[in-house]
Amino acid sequence: MMSTAAASIAPHGNALGGTSVSLEEYIAISAFLNREARLADESRYSEWEALVDDDMVYWVPRGEGDYDMNKHLSITADNRSRLRTRIAQLNTGERHSQLPVSKMRRIVSNIEIEKLEDGAYRVFSNFVLYELRMSSTRTVETWPGRVEHHLRWKNDELKMFLKKVMLVHGDEAIPSLAFII
Repeated sequence: MMSTAAASIAPHGNALGGTSVSLEEYIAISAFLNREARLADESRYSEWEALVDDDMVYWVPRGEGDYDMNKHLSITADNRSRLRTRIAQLNTGERHSQLPVSKMRRIVSNIEIEKLEDGAYRVFSNFVLYELRMSSTRTVETWPGRVEHHLRWKNDELKMFLKKVMLVHGDEAIPSLAFII
């Protein structure tokens, strides 16, 4: 959990209208986002999975907007069980769309954090992911978008229980998404 020193740090404001977070919280959450992105980029899926909580939802709706994953078509809509299966498939090294594994790097920016009443955090950030498609075209795909993470402290470490990825071009025809975005 946060140390008592956090109370003495000036609050870090946010534009979301929620409760501000301390500088220490902002740094910890930013570090979490960077680590989560790096593990996904490096296809270190078991380590990435260690960042998720038991009630995790991994959702990629078709585009940006106020969608209901139970009523609208999604690119991906995984509960914890389906996410576990997806990661197990990726970890086999035999997922044909990822042989060889795509080389990826992403940039995460524009981080905004809102502390919720229950102590969890709602975090928004922008990203651009570059994917070198090694198994097929050997071209670079660009995946721009906005991510909404929901995070909470559990056993003195941050865990994510929602990752919603809103692709800029998500409502267009897109190539196969055979990795954790």
